[in-house]
Amino acid sequence: MEERLQKILSRAGYGSRRASEELITAKRVKVNDKLPILGSKADIEHDHITVDGKTLPKIEEHKVYIAINKPKGVLSDNDPEGLRKTVRDLVPVPGHLFAVGRLDMNSEGLMLLTNDGELANHLTHPRYEHEKEYDVQVVARPDEEQLAIWRRGVVLEDGHRTAPAKVKIESSNSNGAWLKIIMHEGRKRQIREVGNRIGLPVQRIIRVRISTLLLGDLKPGEWRYLTPNEVKQLQTQSKEHEGTDSTLKRTGSPRRQITARSRLKGGKSGSI
Repeated sequence: MEERLQKILSRAGYGSRRASEELITAKRVKVNDKLPILGSKADIEHDHITVDGKTLPKIEEHKVYIAINKPKGVLSDNDPEGLRKTVRDLVPVPGHLFAVGRLDMNSEGLMLLTNDGELANHLTHPRYEHEKEYDVQVVARPDEEQLAIWRRGVVLEDGHRTAPAKVKIESSNSNGAWLKIIMHEGRKRQIREVGNRIGLPVQRIIRVRISTLLLGDLKPGEWRYLTPNEVKQLQTQSKEHEGTDSTLKRTGSPRRQITARSRLKGGKSGSI
C-alpha cells in the first residue's frame, strides 16, 4: 500500500516527519534509484528505498483484525466535518484500519476493521463473491411472488440488476416479518431499495455474517479481536475464491459455460 515517503522514513527511525522531509529535500533519499519530491508516495513492500545509499529495511507490520457490532446512527466511514460518531471512535486502536463491509448509518451489525489490505480487498471486491448474511425486518408480510422476485434479482432505479440472493422468512406476524437474506454483492442501500421497489419497506437491517466471520454475541457498540482460527478461516476462504476467480477468467462465467455446452449439444441455453 502506498503512503507518503516521509511517513515511511519516520516509521523506519529517521526522526520526525519534518526531519524526514529534510532528508528528501536534501536529495539523500531515492526511490527505485530516482530522486523523489516532497509529497511523493511509495510502497515499502514493492519499492526500493534508500537513504544515503543504504537500503531501507522492510518493517513487518503487526496485523490487526477486529470485529465490531456497528450500532444504528454510527457512520462506517469518516465524517469529513467530524461532527458525527464513526466506528473508529468506538475502537481506540492506533493506526489506519480498512473498514470491511460498510453499512449505512441506519443499519447495524458486523463489520471488520483491519490493516491487512490484501484481505480487505478480497472481502470487499465484488468479483470474489464473498457471502454476507443479514437479518432484515420488513413492515409487510411477504408473499411468495415478492420473495421469488427478490431471489431472482431486481432492477434498481439506476438500471443495475441485483444478483440472485437467498431469501427466506424467519418469522412473521400481521405487522410484518423478519427475513434471512444472503447475498454476494453490497451496493449502497441495496437491501432498502430492493424492499421499496417490491412493496416490502425495510425497517431494520442487522448483518450477522461476513464470509466465515460471525457476529456472535457482540452487543451494539462492542468490538473484539478475531481469534487466530477466525483469521485463518477468512484467509483460506479468500484464497479459494481467488482460485475460482482465476478459473473463471480463463474459461468465462458459469452462464457462458452453460450456454456454450448447450449450443454444442444443439439445445437452448438455460440456468441450473
